[in-house]
Amino acid sequence: MKEAKHAPQPAGQEIPQRPGQGLWEWYEALISALVVLVLLFSFFFRIIQVDGSSMNPTLVDGDRLIVWGAGYEPTAGDVVIVDGYTVYGKPLVKRVIAVGGDTIDIDFVTGAVTVNGQLLDEPYIAEPTYTAYDLEFPLTVPEDTVFVMGDNRNGSIDSRSSQIGCIDERDILGKVLVCFLPVQNMGVVK
Repeated sequence: MKEAKHAPQPAGQEIPQRPGQGLWEWYEALISALVVLVLLFSFFFRIIQVDGSSMNPTLVDGDRLIVWGAGYEPTAGDVVIVDGYTVYGKPLVKRVIAVGGDTIDIDFVTGAVTVNGQLLDEPYIAEPTYTAYDLEFPLTVPEDTVFVMGDNRNGSIDSRSSQIGCIDERDILGKVLVCFLPVQNMGVVK
């Protein structure tokens, strides 16, 4: 049997596609994109929902957040997610105030928070820190742990309480990058 020879296509003419070929290529691209997204969100990003008012006014109950976890090292000022298997029992959204080796002091009369003798500038808090729990201050944060507090200082159970205490860095899932829902709260979290 002779093979059919195809005549060369003149310049400028397209080779006709088989029926459904364009649709199949579109499905392949969509599946590839979904696989990449699943891998990204499995290994690098997480989506977390805020539960409660301890981070008001920065974050509110129901906000959905994108969290970066790969290779993250806690830094003072970062908003982080603490893993839910801790004593508290569910993921916590808090702000890192001090890291291992820092000394934190809180004057519950004036509401002032100092780290290593420096008064913190905290434009993100709802009000000064007047609520004390059972820990004594000044407190030196143990190495490989962080001291965290909610931005709603007087409505947050956090590292001021022995119930939470200083958080082991290994229990931090990552840094909050963006609030993406609801739309009116969308933006970079600072």
